[in-house]
Amino acid sequence: MNIHHLELFYYVARHGGIAEAVRNIPYGIQQPAMSGQIIQLEEFLGVTLFQRRPFALSPPGEELYQFIKPFFDNLGPMADKLRGGISQHMRIGASEIVLRDYLPPVLQAVRKKFPKLKVTLREAYQPQLESWLQKQELDLAITLLDGKPPSGASALPLFKLPLVLVVERGSKIKSAQELWERDKIEETLISLPTNESIYKSFQQGLSRLKVDWFTGIEVGTVELVETYVTNGYGIGLSVAIPKTKHKPQIRLLPLDDFPPVTFGVLWQGKLKPITQAFLTTIQDAARVLLS
Repeated sequence: MNIHHLELFYYVARHGGIAEAVRNIPYGIQQPAMSGQIIQLEEFLGVTLFQRRPFALSPPGEELYQFIKPFFDNLGPMADKLRGGISQHMRIGASEIVLRDYLPPVLQAVRKKFPKLKVTLREAYQPQLESWLQKQELDLAITLLDGKPPSGASALPLFKLPLVLVVERGSKIKSAQELWERDKIEETLISLPTNESIYKSFQQGLSRLKVDWFTGIEVGTVELVETYVTNGYGIGLSVAIPKTKHKPQIRLLPLDDFPPVTFGVLWQGKLKPITQAFLTTIQDAARVLLS
């Protein structure tokens, strides 16, 4: 059997499909190329290894996966052992604003202790990051913490972020209280997905006030919230991130009586020396950010 074909099949079986395997394999390969090589493996063996839609391993596919899994699972630990037992690779997931504006100096500080540091960065928000972490596709997720950590995960809270409403600078609305005093809020609410902590905390606050106001436009990032507000689509829901520069066309209205959201780091399993160093460094950075 072609060993490279076996490696590709390992990633397909581990991640539940060819498209997911392409996104997670540690080197570049296009989906048609992977699909073609998996077909070659199936033709060589004379069996179908998995059902494509919905994905499911066939009995021969499950047998082959269980045979090759220990070898490919242990390649990373073996590499660490040959390097002297200290892994210098971290897979980190976070939102775009964290990866762009806040993470670079943290990684620079960690690299002083681990000069051979290698980092894989993935951009996403809370629900997707938690899913990747549980699938062991990330070592660390820098994200909002929603109550109890996901099963098997540990959490390090860094700080709390207060909720805010985002309005156009020329808006006549001067405070959130003006909205709560209305019989009905006509403006469209622009927010992150409803399974995000920000939206959940906002709805908790509205519930206490006995106010109904639900998402009219759902976007993927806090930057898009501001973009749609500046273009006149409605009022945005966001958080007050320390030392963030906002678009000049907007104003932030505090939501002081609403529960804040907690921002921090999630991980699974025992901490390695490099991840422990990262957590210590990001704690220091958080204290400086809030000072």
